[in-house]
Amino acid sequence: MKVSIITATYNSALTIADTLASLEKQTYDNIEYIIIDGSSKDNTLEVVKKQSSRVSIIISEPDKGIYDALNKGIKAATGDVVGFLHSDDLFAYPEAVQDIVEQFKNSQCGAVYGDLQYVSKDDTDQVIRLWKSGEYRKSKLKKGWMPPHPTFYMKRELYNQFGLFDLSFKIAADYDSLLRYLWSNDVKSSYVPKVIMKMRVGGASNRSLKNIIQKTQEDIIALKNNNLFWPAALFIKNVSKIPQFIFKK
Repeated sequence: MKVSIITATYNSALTIADTLASLEKQTYDNIEYIIIDGSSKDNTLEVVKKQSSRVSIIISEPDKGIYDALNKGIKAATGDVVGFLHSDDLFAYPEAVQDIVEQFKNSQCGAVYGDLQYVSKDDTDQVIRLWKSGEYRKSKLKKGWMPPHPTFYMKRELYNQFGLFDLSFKIAADYDSLLRYLWSNDVKSSYVPKVIMKMRVGGASNRSLKNIIQKTQEDIIALKNNNLFWPAALFIKNVSKIPQFIFKK
């Protein structure tokens, strides 16, 4: 099974080295690694070329934001499975991709996901929040559940069938896409009960009050677009995050 992993970068020189190192350590061999760069003004691409031996494709050109970049990556991918490794994220352990592939083989599913740690920007061993996903049940989507998108790997043929990220969303296109795949199109998903990915805190969705408000508005649109009752789903979605800060072990 060939796994295409896409990293979107823009002025990512400060964090991309850790991201690349975690990819370099992956024990699984058949990885197609794609860098989509938005014409960085710093030395991001120099770091990529110097520190990664596993890059297959580099595209550097202006884009319309991260979701546009990820769409370009999906279109360029040739793997059986597609996943994302953001430029300030890192794989939690060297066998992560191997475990994802094994889950695909064992479960005959269309998508695989795992758990996610939010970690300190300056110390990736300091866990701020643990997103423990749990086993997939479609009914959980009505209660605001979603798998952590950085851990979500799906067969490329399903992206071709059900569409890419909707660029009308600036912050919540990942949530909209997950609802479209899992709720509206019944993509069968399987869970790896391990922390697959570490994400540095400070993402766009919670960077400011303005972004929090915009994300809430976009979440409502995504739920409506997929014919889900948004008041209950949105309330539970937000409240369910509280234990993730308390139970971090």
